[in-house]
Amino acid sequence: FLAKLQEFCETRVDAARIEREAQIPDETIKGLKELGALGMKIDTKYGGLGLTQVYYNKALALAGSVSPAIGALLSAHQSIGVPQPLKLFGTQEQKDRFLPRCARTDISAFLLTEPDVGSDPARLATTAVPDGDGYLLDGVKLWTTNGVVADLLVVMARVPRSEGHKGGITAFVVETATEGVTVENRNAFMGLRGLENGVTRFHRVRVPAANRIGPEGAGLKIALTTLNTGRLSLPAMCAGAGKWCLKIAREWSAAREQWGKPIAKHEAVGAKISFIAATTFALEAVIDLASQMADEDRNDIRIEAALAKLYGSEMAWLMADELVQIRGGRGYETAASLAARGERAVPAEQMLRDLRINRIFEGSTEIMHLLIAREAVDAHLSVAGDLIDPDKSLQDKGKAAAKAGGFYARWLPGLLTGPGQLPRAYPEFNPAGHPDLSPHLRYVERSARKLARSTFYAMSRWQGRMETKQGFLSRIVDIGAELFAMSAACVRAEMLRSRGDHGVAAYQLADAFCRQARIRADELFGRLWTNTDELDRKVVSGVLSGTYEWLEHGVIDPSGDGPWIADATPGPTAKRNVHRPIG
Repeated sequence: FLAKLQEFCETRVDAARIEREAQIPDETIKGLKELGALGMKIDTKYGGLGLTQVYYNKALALAGSVSPAIGALLSAHQSIGVPQPLKLFGTQEQKDRFLPRCARTDISAFLLTEPDVGSDPARLATTAVPDGDGYLLDGVKLWTTNGVVADLLVVMARVPRSEGHKGGITAFVVETATEGVTVENRNAFMGLRGLENGVTRFHRVRVPAANRIGPEGAGLKIALTTLNTGRLSLPAMCAGAGKWCLKIAREWSAAREQWGKPIAKHEAVGAKISFIAATTFALEAVIDLASQMADEDRNDIRIEAALAKLYGSEMAWLMADELVQIRGGRGYETAASLAARGERAVPAEQMLRDLRINRIFEGSTEIMHLLIAREAVDAHLSVAGDLIDPDKSLQDKGKAAAKAGGFYARWLPGLLTGPGQLPRAYPEFNPAGHPDLSPHLRYVERSARKLARSTFYAMSRWQGRMETKQGFLSRIVDIGAELFAMSAACVRAEMLRSRGDHGVAAYQLADAFCRQARIRADELFGRLWTNTDELDRKVVSGVLSGTYEWLEHGVIDPSGDGPWIADATPGPTAKRNVHRPIG
């Protein structure tokens, strides 16, 4: 399938046209349907290809490299659209009805975000009121990726509690052609110009109870579980972006000469190329490892998927930024302009724009920090919850202290010593004729223990206020991400060596990445306790209170008029339906 997909992308996808017209041509989408690309993750018994997560991600990296808009179309359809929640939570009847359509003909979308609801779904305003043998949906959904061309939607709506109805946030499959569904706007963005993303309004849309996924009130669990694995699609495409950045950096820096030698031979540029090469190797290691864990179905990959998404989106953006810098003025110039004056049409600036959204959607970097940090401190909260709760009585605190004392008496000693302290630990990562990776794994092991001790100390110091220390928690997570990537890179290098597949080169890349990552991790460890967090809070208070408003004088704001957040009051639409189904 990957060979067929590559041939299709090389011969039937005009990436420049997609960027120019800000739309994926109908014939391209139809070709993807014929290829079976809509059903990569759908079981063969429903007409899909039944790819593993590993190979699905390789397909997304390939498709996303020719056009990130195509990667987004395919990913939104089957990573978070109708196929994934039905696979996990749907009834057999729902799978039989919808999955064959999703595998070959119908495009799907996932609708959670609202104009005034982003990362806080508890404030969801779209309602699904029980009505006979179904529900009536009312509300507005924002940033509905694929929503403009979708045939089927997964919609999250709040069911009011009533007699016979548990209520709560609930998931539904909705046919876009249903009366009362209106795509009111096709949104335009800084990048991903071919993205079919819109605003969708529901006005008294009747949805049969048979289209409800899971029980009432299970919608949030379904959404979060779907996103766990769905998040892996983004770092997969980020790894693909890194590969492309490396290719362009290699070719350009060998051809471009300054002061009598190729720019790659100048240390200032060479360091950037080394960073791109090493980081691309590590990103592929991270996504392959997390994907294999997902395929095994025996692992809870919440943390790994979130780390992969966080790390992949941040590092890919840095790599693309470095590529633009390496290309200089040509990096800032559009591919169309380069071609018009007779040079190779390299879309480096487009890659930078297209990658920027990955730090925001499917969980922003800030939300990923908080989500992963919560997992990191959950054990402490469960053990010492009453002890650090200011509202608990002395008696409750005494019981909690006894419980916590027993836990930490066993846990803390284990943080003091381990294989990382032994100079000959991990000898299997020191084969003859290869760089020695064992010191890096010893560093990872020691640092993981240090990270746990730092987290414990912070819990002891701030107790119930720990959740407000987002700067500290973000650094804890970023250190964890570096350690995860280091271990994944080392394991991948050894795997490639054992297969006789570029072993020495893989070890060199892993060694370079680990040395770069250790510098970043050490800096983050230092910033755990030496930072400007307290001062930053004071400055923010001053900004909000207007203390520094004088600093804004001397400029003109070119922004237009209008509310900061659009009105999303339920009701009939006043706009033309811009839904564009692909036949």
